[in-house]
Amino acid sequence: MTHWMHRLLLRGSLLGLLLAAPLLRAAEPLIEHRTEVAASPAELWQAWTTREGLRSFFAPDARIDPRPGGLFEIHFNPYMPEGQRGADGLRLLALQPEQMLSFEWNAPPHLPEVRAQRTVVIVRFEALGEGRTRVTLSHLGWGSGGQWDEARAYFGKAWSFVLGNLNRRFAEAKPIDWTPWLARLKAEAERAAKS
Repeated sequence: MTHWMHRLLLRGSLLGLLLAAPLLRAAEPLIEHRTEVAASPAELWQAWTTREGLRSFFAPDARIDPRPGGLFEIHFNPYMPEGQRGADGLRLLALQPEQMLSFEWNAPPHLPEVRAQRTVVIVRFEALGEGRTRVTLSHLGWGSGGQWDEARAYFGKAWSFVLGNLNRRFAEAKPIDWTPWLARLKAEAERAAKS
């Protein structure tokens, strides 16, 4: 709020209240996480915009077409039917090589009210020098009440996990090994098929 708006509000001016009202509304709900990664923006760009890169830290499988409107699917459980594997049917919105990408996002299958809709994720890369990059992930477009609040709480934690995996992938100089995760999911799928 500017100095003059603040002064008008302190005086109790009706004009001041009218001018400042839009600024006093609650801000758009936002999840935002930042981390510093031992990688260059070019390396991080490859991690976020290629199938192999996404598989190295995000999930066991992915489908991506790195262009505006291109496919951006992250499959957390490839043994589920199509549409239930994770972030299914999503699209990239904008790309600025080695600086920013944005994409649609949906909620997990156990939150169908929100899953049927879309939110937006923006990932930004800021070179810090010496092979380090700040990654800022912002997730916005949230509704309120019901499953919206549950989904926002879920992703408040989930994005920390994803960025932790991203850090680990570069700190250890090797991709995440999804073999144990996939073995567990396959066993669960086989048990469910027998039931």
